[in-house]
Amino acid sequence: MSSNYNNLTEGPIFSKLVKMAIPIMATSFVQMAYNMTDMMWLGNLSSKAVASVGSAAFLVWFGNSLGFLTKVGSEVSVSQAIGRKDFTDARNKASTSLLIAILIALSYTIIIQLFAPTLLSPFEFEDKSVLTNGVLYLRTVSLGFMFMYLNPTFTGIYNGAGVTKTPFYFNTIGLVVNIILDPMLIYGFGPFPAMEVKGAAIATVISQALVGLLFVGSYIRGKFPIPDLKFKLINKFNDIKYVVKLGFPIALHSALFAMISFTISQLASKWGATAVAVMSVGAQIESVSWMTASGLSTAIGSFTGQNMGAGNLERIRKGYIYTFSMTLFVGLLATISFLFFGEEIFGQFIPEKEAVEYGVIYLKIIAYSQIFMCVEIATAGTFNGLGKTIPPSVIGIVFTGARIPLAYLLTSAYSFGIVGIWWTVSSTTIIKGIIATVWVNYLLFRISCKDCKRTKFFSWMIPYRFRYRRY
Repeated sequence: MSSNYNNLTEGPIFSKLVKMAIPIMATSFVQMAYNMTDMMWLGNLSSKAVASVGSAAFLVWFGNSLGFLTKVGSEVSVSQAIGRKDFTDARNKASTSLLIAILIALSYTIIIQLFAPTLLSPFEFEDKSVLTNGVLYLRTVSLGFMFMYLNPTFTGIYNGAGVTKTPFYFNTIGLVVNIILDPMLIYGFGPFPAMEVKGAAIATVISQALVGLLFVGSYIRGKFPIPDLKFKLINKFNDIKYVVKLGFPIALHSALFAMISFTISQLASKWGATAVAVMSVGAQIESVSWMTASGLSTAIGSFTGQNMGAGNLERIRKGYIYTFSMTLFVGLLATISFLFFGEEIFGQFIPEKEAVEYGVIYLKIIAYSQIFMCVEIATAGTFNGLGKTIPPSVIGIVFTGARIPLAYLLTSAYSFGIVGIWWTVSSTTIIKGIIATVWVNYLLFRISCKDCKRTKFFSWMIPYRFRYRRY
């Protein structure tokens, strides 16, 4: 077994979590920058170009959701196997995850190539060229779907091994290449003709392919945390079943979240372009706290997975408390910022007076849910590390799904207007955070305090040396 993995079952807990989380956060921000770069250059081209890519973005988002199956499946299975020091199983789970990613990529690519016009037909644009360019963009970008699935899976394997800097470096290189290629291929430069929307898609494919080749190169050079992978489907049924069992709930949740968000955006469009723009920009602003919490979530997931495999329940307890405290702090900072500095923050994105007024209201409403959102995301990482990926998915699907009827109720029956949608999002986020916290505490109690009385629900949070009464 390679010595390139990071042993999370020993050493200082807080520093290990922080060192893992920071590169993951940075990788998330890099991914956000990918999307913003495309939109920035296309926005300078024309609003129709943005609309073309925007119409295809939902299907790309849906495809990204499927990638969580192998990303989460590899993170959890590899981390638990390494924690048990079962490196053969870690190798099997890693290779199985990559094989599944390849199969999903091939299947989704074929579907997009054959049915792109049909899939985009619900969008009724007056200018038919918008839909035509949307199909062109979707078919072109689908040529890179192989890397869209393999890269997160490679990242999941690295995360499971406790090595998070390498994926950050590789994704950053891809971002730089994308930033350079975007204007060259969209507008034309030197030997490159102006390809507009297709150019943006090609730039994305090239940058993702480069990241994929960097991951493959790390494996060839012996820098990969799991060496000697065996890419055979024979006798892989149990491994496939386990990886899918771990990753499918998260993938389903993410896919449904994309659909629900699409429906909510359609409802918001009744109040005009300004309302939709406020929600779009507000989501970008909120993504700062969301991505920070996601970095901590992935870190605690890998940390919990390794220590669960090793049976180090005391380290799991301490790791959860550290992460919970850090996400509380992040959520509190976001709450204060949105409540008291909303105008200054939102004004940096859209200077129009009406949009800023709406934006301030939006930020104040979602400010109340920031702590709960961060906590929910952090607890999801703990659930994943324990191998229990269904609870956070159930919580997310049920209460995110409840946003649709609740939003219609508040905007129609109670005449809240667009504010009703924003209160719907904020209130359901608060509920999700509360339920997730109670559920994960109960699960940790059952795992680490099987011999404690049931009445001592939070007794697992007490250090073992202070538990003077055992049964």
